[in-house]
Amino acid sequence: MSIAAINLLIFAFSELCIYLVSVKSIDFLIITNLKLIKMSNTNKPNAVFWVIGIIALIWNIMGVGAYLAQAYMTDEALTLLPEGDQNFYNELPAWVTGAFAIAVFAGLLGCIALLMRKKIAILLFTLSLLGVLAQQVFNFFVQDYIELSGTRMIMPILLIIISFFLMWYAKAQKSSGLIS
Repeated sequence: MSIAAINLLIFAFSELCIYLVSVKSIDFLIITNLKLIKMSNTNKPNAVFWVIGIIALIWNIMGVGAYLAQAYMTDEALTLLPEGDQNFYNELPAWVTGAFAIAVFAGLLGCIALLMRKKIAILLFTLSLLGVLAQQVFNFFVQDYIELSGTRMIMPILLIIISFFLMWYAKAQKSSGLIS
């Protein structure tokens, strides 16, 4: 995949996310079995809220685990990786590691705040998104140790999508009065 195609994909996705985030007063809609189900506008969370919140919490716990595994990787574990991956981890700038830490820990705290129905979840998910975007800018445009193509493109794009979704979901829940 060429850099121009990647830039076009990122631009199109970011425009869609900006549109979704800018919608202030819509009720949250979720697609289930190809049908749109409108969540109730009551102050009591329904099952979908809890399922999304718990799945997001588990996702972010796995992210914290991935961060800790990377940050505390031993030399023995590093030597087991392919040469390109070894070079990637050996030359990783501190700001990228910091962005990774901000992304996963802010995401984890955001999930906890969401489940507690606190509006600070929006700020935490925004910080998490910024951390993810900083990390992916490095991965896509700066580093040249690992070629990001094929299946290696899935996780970075999935991280961006999930981060945008969680921020948008928290905003939608605030506008519906579920979190305050």
